[in-house]
Amino acid sequence: MSAAALALKGVSFSYTKRQVLDDVSFTLEPGEFCVLLGINGAGKTTLFSLITRLFVSRGGAIDIYGYDLHSQTRKALAQLGVVFQQPTLDLDLSLMQNLRYHCALQGLDSGELKARMQTVLDEIELGDRADDKVRALSGGQRRRVELVRALLHQPRLLLADEPTVGLDIHSRQAILQQVRKRCREDGIGVLWATHLVDEVETEDRLVVLHDGKVLAHGSARQIMQETGTDSVKQAFNSLTRSDAS
Repeated sequence: MSAAALALKGVSFSYTKRQVLDDVSFTLEPGEFCVLLGINGAGKTTLFSLITRLFVSRGGAIDIYGYDLHSQTRKALAQLGVVFQQPTLDLDLSLMQNLRYHCALQGLDSGELKARMQTVLDEIELGDRADDKVRALSGGQRRRVELVRALLHQPRLLLADEPTVGLDIHSRQAILQQVRKRCREDGIGVLWATHLVDEVETEDRLVVLHDGKVLAHGSARQIMQETGTDSVKQAFNSLTRSDAS
């Protein structure tokens, strides 16, 4: 059984005659923060939809901690925590009610996890607003609640699809710090999809996805060296044949 948090081999997908993913292969190890970097339309959200089983892959294999997503679907999905691109909190429920609802969906006893739910809200400095409705929060605060909710059942792999889009720089930094901390301390694998090159650190695992194909896979530092560039932005532009700047 593979020890990889996520292993994709030859994953392809098409909408009617338009191929969106073409032979996508890469691995993500436990404790790794892996950035899936690509412009809008590169295929990032489609790939997430395949990993979360919203779509069914017609080609290739997806393993999550050694569980084949096709033949061991429930065991594979049980390893996941997900933050989708579109917000999914109920705006008319309180923060705590949203967390309790998540527990119910996961088959968890919210009563037993009450202390943990309060702790995670305290960690993101929203403990004193546990009974406030979500609609009263800022966009950055809502995203932070979505992240702690995704981690509440202690998954071993977190998928985050463009989780900082539309947020100010300080909110983005706070969310990234929060997730990187969980990655370091809890040893979870993280697949972080974004089109924002400034969210990539040189020691991150980096997958460059463009027109449905993986153009590079390795540490960001390694990819910069291989492309002879001085920044992730320049490396990305070089790989995607844009004018480097």
